[in-house]
Amino acid sequence: MTYVVTENCVKCKYTDCVTVCPVDCFREGPNFLAIDPDECIDCNLCVAECPANAIFPEDDVPADQRPFIALNAELSKLWPPITEKKEELPDADEWNGRPDKAPLLER
Repeated sequence: MTYVVTENCVKCKYTDCVTVCPVDCFREGPNFLAIDPDECIDCNLCVAECPANAIFPEDDVPADQRPFIALNAELSKLWPPITEKKEELPDADEWNGRPDKAPLLER
């Protein structure tokens, strides 16, 4: 099992989670983070660090968020690793919790 970043990360991209990852499995896109499922060791440390509550164990990803399992796998192969905390996007707090953000994900 791996962990999955879901829709609420879109347009927020808080990076608190990357600082606790012991294997540097997070990948950074323009307005979203992804977890490389081949690198994730299922340690669970990132879940509590995510201010957007956007990270779930693969088996617990809500039904409407299941497409993000494949999306994390796909994007993690394209995007570079991120290992240090960065500032969230300027309007992250305004986007946090808004539904239906998936179409706004930038590749």
